[in-house]
Amino acid sequence: MQKPIAATGWLVTAGALALCLAPFGLMTYQLMSGQLDPDPAKRLMQGTGEWALRGLAIILLATPLAQHGWRSLFQYRRMIGLTVFLYVSLHLLLFSQVYVGWELELLLEELNERPYVLVGFAAWCMLMPLAMTSFNSARRRLGRRWRQLHRLIYPATILAWFHLFWLSRSDVGEALAYGAVFLALLGWRLRRSLARARVPRRD
Repeated sequence: MQKPIAATGWLVTAGALALCLAPFGLMTYQLMSGQLDPDPAKRLMQGTGEWALRGLAIILLATPLAQHGWRSLFQYRRMIGLTVFLYVSLHLLLFSQVYVGWELELLLEELNERPYVLVGFAAWCMLMPLAMTSFNSARRRLGRRWRQLHRLIYPATILAWFHLFWLSRSDVGEALAYGAVFLALLGWRLRRSLARARVPRRD
């Protein structure tokens, strides 16, 4: 009876991975078929950025859902988190290739003249150690520090939102919608942390 259960678990995991990578596959197909013309680089940057933000929202949503008994999403946070880092890294690689051509001087100029580039880069820097320590071996080595380190997801999310908002300029509707979602999810965590802090410790 154990084998069918194990097989079902692998199928569910494979399905979850397929869903995480589906946007990447779709964007690759659109690029190869010319559907992203006349500016494929811009469209790919938009797509990778948007899916990274959606992934961050899903990660933050996992814990509140788990608190209400819906734990299915919670167990795939690591997979979703690594996928988010993939999309953010592709976003950064596209920018480095298309806009600065891997030239350090141009990159420093962009960071100085366009603050939203610096904010986005800072968000990526925060997500990188989370991706590198997302595995069980790293969690065992870090112990309690692992949980503290992975709280960087919160400032990284805020910086990612500011990156979007800064880019939006006059059309801020989408940025405000993401902001409302992130505010609700981060506010839920803040209220829970404050409630825990008020609970007296037992000696």
